[in-house]
Amino acid sequence: MDKDQLNNIVAGIAKNYSEREEIFFTDPCKHFPNKQAIEDIVMDLRRVMFPRYFGDETPTGTNPEYFIGESLIRIEDSLRRELREALLFRGDVPEDKIEARVDEICSTFFNRLPEVQRILLTDVQAAFDGDPAAQSKEEIIFSYPGFFAIFVYRIAHELYVQNVPLIPRIMSEYAHGATGVDINSGAEIGEYFFIDHATGVVIGETTNIGAHVKVYQGVTLGALSTRAGQALAGVKRHPTIEDNVTIYSNASVLGGETVVGEGSIIAGSAFVISSVPKGSRVSLKNQEVNVRTPNKEHDKCWEI
Repeated sequence: MDKDQLNNIVAGIAKNYSEREEIFFTDPCKHFPNKQAIEDIVMDLRRVMFPRYFGDETPTGTNPEYFIGESLIRIEDSLRRELREALLFRGDVPEDKIEARVDEICSTFFNRLPEVQRILLTDVQAAFDGDPAAQSKEEIIFSYPGFFAIFVYRIAHELYVQNVPLIPRIMSEYAHGATGVDINSGAEIGEYFFIDHATGVVIGETTNIGAHVKVYQGVTLGALSTRAGQALAGVKRHPTIEDNVTIYSNASVLGGETVVGEGSIIAGSAFVISSVPKGSRVSLKNQEVNVRTPNKEHDKCWEI
């Protein structure tokens, strides 16, 4: 491009900056967390939760305490920096109260990690029990995208319930981009959760999922479309899935008042917008498969 063309483009983009400062963060005093640092925190926590799978730094011998302690100190230091930026970004905590709030969040978060790890081990067991193709639990931890998405969700959820801004969303979208599984950090998900063939799964913010639930690829646990937008923030918009429910591929279960009762099975491609009693079997009615075979004499070139 020539100099005049470049100057015009620069002027146009700079004009957009100045007209929408709240979006473009041109104010040097505006704070924003570091996306890469947050993703690194996720991966560092994964190394602590499941050592020897990811990276070279692992506990040795029968005394892993040093590895755990040193790792958590490093993670806390990184998390504290990002929490400060996130809290300053939202602006609802006075600056002189930021450090106290960061202390509170970190204390609660790190105290929860042993329990989060225990729950993750139930998710590993659910995957192993639910997938005959799984040759070992190690294979699940190391390679299953669904388990990675659940891992990130369980970490992000611990920050979400403490009303931490931005960081839980950044974590969730990191997993979403890596796996195609979109679990909002606000969802409540019980133990022994398994996503089989995990891709294209959507679990909305106010979804409640019980224990021993299994979902397949393409499942949506979503909200009914509404024009209310932000007026519905904080309102239950997504379904409740009770214990021991299986939802097969490409099924959609929608709406905040929709409850799928314990032990129910939702067939593939079903569209559910009302509650389902305990022990139900939900399927599409009058499904038809039409099979055509080519007629060699008349259909030399044939198509659907």
